Amino acid sequence: MGWFQNLQQRCQTCSRVTLGLGVFAAAMAISFILLTAGAYGLALTSTEEFCIGCHEMRENVYAEYKGTIHDKNRVGVRATCPSCHVPHEPVALVIRKMQASFEVWGHLTGKIDTKEKFQKHRYEMAVKEWTRMKKNGSQECRNCHHFEAMEAEKQSERARARHAKAAAERTACIDCHFGIAHTEPDGPGPKEIKVQ
Repeated sequence: MGWFQNLQQRCQTCSRVTLGLGVFAAAMAISFILLTAGAYGLALTSTEEFCIGCHEMRENVYAEYKGTIHDKNRVGVRATCPSCHVPHEPVALVIRKMQASFEVWGHLTGKIDTKEKFQKHRYEMAVKEWTRMKKNGSQECRNCHHFEAMEAEKQSERARARHAKAAAERTACIDCHFGIAHTEPDGPGPKEIKVQ
């Protein structure tokens, strides 16, 4: 006898409303548990500690990041790995996490497990990230840096002109600002990458 038939026999005295409420409450409890676990997983994998948990990231790009303007500066504001590489918007965040789950394959298969292998694939990895940032208009940069909040008079004349042009043309920040927190790989930069 199936579990549902067994439940029906036990609840012959129960009204359909009571049974419906019980099933609804159970479904809500299960949904709550799944959503909480999912949110916890997203939060846990969006920390600097998680990002540098594998030696490939810790010994390569994180080592390069240490001491840069995004790590240490006069005002003490830090842009950590997730600040730049994890979208803040919910839908984009989930999509990026799904993409990143496939990137773990490189770690599991040893594709980038040595400094030499990492360097061999550096440009390919950079192009992937630059393309993502170009497609979203460097949204992760814009989460912290706002054209309207910049004090143009404190910028050089050249920087003022370039920022004004970038704002007018809605140019992605990454087109000009790359190689700031990580070593610039050999090959064409993000400006040369065409995205659709």
